[in-house]
Amino acid sequence: MTIPRSEHPRPQFFRQSWQSLNGEWDFEIDNGNSGEDRGMVKPEYSYAQKITVPFCPESQLSGVHVTDFMSAVWYRKTITITEEQLAGHVILHFGAVDYEATLWVNGTTCCTHKGGYTSFEADITGTLHPGENTLVLRAVDDTRNDQWPSGKQSGLYHSHGCFYTRTTGIWQSVWLEYVPTTYLKSVRITADAVSGTVSFEPVILGDTKGLTLATTISYEGNTVCEKQLPLEGGCGLYAMEVASPKLWSAGQPELYDVTYRLQKDGKMLDTVQSYFGFRNITIQGRAVCINGKPVYQRLVLDQGFYPQGIYTASSDEELKKDIELSLSLGFNGARLHQKVFEERFLYWADKMGYLVWGEYPNWGMDIASDSAALNMLPEWLEEIERDYNHPSIVCWCPFNETWDHRGRQQDNRIIANVYLATKAYDKTRPVIDTSGNFHVMTDIYDIHNYDQSVELFAERYGAVTETEVYDNFPNRQHFNGAPYMISEYGGASWAGNQENAWGYGENPKTEEEFAKRYQGLTKALMDNKNISGFCYTQLYDVEQEQNGLFTYERTPKFDSAVYKVIKETNLAVAEIEK
Repeated sequence: MTIPRSEHPRPQFFRQSWQSLNGEWDFEIDNGNSGEDRGMVKPEYSYAQKITVPFCPESQLSGVHVTDFMSAVWYRKTITITEEQLAGHVILHFGAVDYEATLWVNGTTCCTHKGGYTSFEADITGTLHPGENTLVLRAVDDTRNDQWPSGKQSGLYHSHGCFYTRTTGIWQSVWLEYVPTTYLKSVRITADAVSGTVSFEPVILGDTKGLTLATTISYEGNTVCEKQLPLEGGCGLYAMEVASPKLWSAGQPELYDVTYRLQKDGKMLDTVQSYFGFRNITIQGRAVCINGKPVYQRLVLDQGFYPQGIYTASSDEELKKDIELSLSLGFNGARLHQKVFEERFLYWADKMGYLVWGEYPNWGMDIASDSAALNMLPEWLEEIERDYNHPSIVCWCPFNETWDHRGRQQDNRIIANVYLATKAYDKTRPVIDTSGNFHVMTDIYDIHNYDQSVELFAERYGAVTETEVYDNFPNRQHFNGAPYMISEYGGASWAGNQENAWGYGENPKTEEEFAKRYQGLTKALMDNKNISGFCYTQLYDVEQEQNGLFTYERTPKFDSAVYKVIKETNLAVAEIEK
C-alpha cells in the first residue's frame, strides 16, 4: 500500500532514522465519549472501521467522509519495533490533532495534548517491547465550545458564509524517530543579516558529559564555516560568522544549509540537517523593511483548505502549487489565515522566497474569557517555538477580527498580554495584535475593508497621511503611528451560475468589470506612500465562499486577460518602494 504524505514532515530538522506512520489505522467514532469505559484501549476491542491517516474523518481522502459533529474519535495502529531501535529512544510525533489528544502505548497512558493546531511528541521508549506494539489515540473535539479556538470550522451542521467543513482528530502526519540515548532535541537559529552572525541555541537530552557539538554551515554544497563546541548541561548559546552573507528576501530565497553532529569521546551520536536564511525585519517610519529595504507586502489570503482533504493537502506538491499560483499573479506572500499551516508549507515558502504571516485560528473562542485565553496562549507559544526558524514568516498575528462575543467586548488585557508574550518570545519580528480590529498594542496597524467602490477606495486611501488614516472603528481603536496596511479587501464573488455562492459586497457583472475593480482597488492602495501593503481576499474559492481568484480545485476562473491585469497591477512599483 502506498503511504500517503510520505515526505519528511519537518525538513528544517531532519535525521535519517525516521519512519512514517501514515496510512491505514483502525478507527471509530465515539459520540458518547465513553470509549475508555468500554475498553477501546484494550487490544481485544474490535474497532468499527478503518481510516487513512493523516486525513481527518470528515474528508474524502480519509475513507470515512462523515461531516457531522463528532464528540470523540479513536485511532489504533500496530507497529513493529526491533531490539536495535530500542537501544536508544523512540519518539512518536503528531503533526496536529484536533482538539484534545490522549495517547496510550500498549495500554499505558503516555501523554496528553490540548490544542488542535500545533505539533507534539512523546518519548514512548519505556512502554515498548521488541516485536508488535499497539498505539491508541483518542481525540476529543467540540467546535461549538467557545473556550476552544476553532478557526474557520463551521459551528452549524452545514458550511455557511466564510465557515467551512470541520476537522476532527488527526490531520497532519504521524511519524517515529529513532534517536540515541543522548540526542539533539531542538536548535533555535537567529541569523543577523547585518553582521553575518548566526546564533544557535541547542537543547540536548541525555548524558552531556564529554559531549561535543560540531556545526557546519554550507551554501550550495560548499562549506562556508565550521565550529566545534564542548557542551555541558544540555544546552548552550554559540555564534558563527558568515562573511558577505547572501540575504533572504521576497523572491530571493537564499538559504544556507546546516549540519549538526553530536559526538561523545570521539564517537558520533546524532546527526541532524537543517537550514536558515539571513533576513532582518525592521520598521522605518511607515515602511516594513526586509534587510533595510522597504518591501511592499503584496499578499493574498490563503485559508489552507483542500477539496478532498479539508485541512490537509493531498500531496506535498499541492502545498507547493498554492505558492506557485500566488506568485504567478504577482503576489509576494500570503496571510496564512485562521489556521496553523503545516511545516511543509513553510518549507516551500522558505525555498521560494514567499512572505507569510504566522497566524492563529482564534475564531470560535470567547475573547473576553480568561479560560479561553489560557487554552489559546500555550498553543500560540508552541506555534512560535515550532516555526521560529522559518525566514518566510515576517510577522506574527495571534488574533484576527476580535468581534464582540455574544454581546461581550474583547478583554483588552488578553490582547495586550498575548502581544507582550509574543514580543518576549521573539524579538526579531513585528507582531500584529489583532488583524483588522480591535487593536490594543500592535507593530503594524492594519484594517479590513470590503467596500467594492473604486471611487470610495481612492478617496479614503488617497487621503491617508503620516498622521491621519482611514479607520473602520475609530471609537474602538486608535492609530498609533505604526506602518499602515489594508490586510483584507476585495472578496467579491465570481461563480458563474452557481447558486448560493457567498462573497463580499456587490458582485461584478462581467469579467472585464472584475479586472477593472481589482486594478482600481489595488492601485488606490499602492499609490499612497503611507500605505505599506495589502492582502487580497482570496487566492481560491472554499466551498460556498466563491470569491477566490481560482476555483477550490485551483483551476482558472477567468480568461487569461483578467489574470494579466491582476499580475501587472501587483507588479507595479508601490510608492513606498520608490
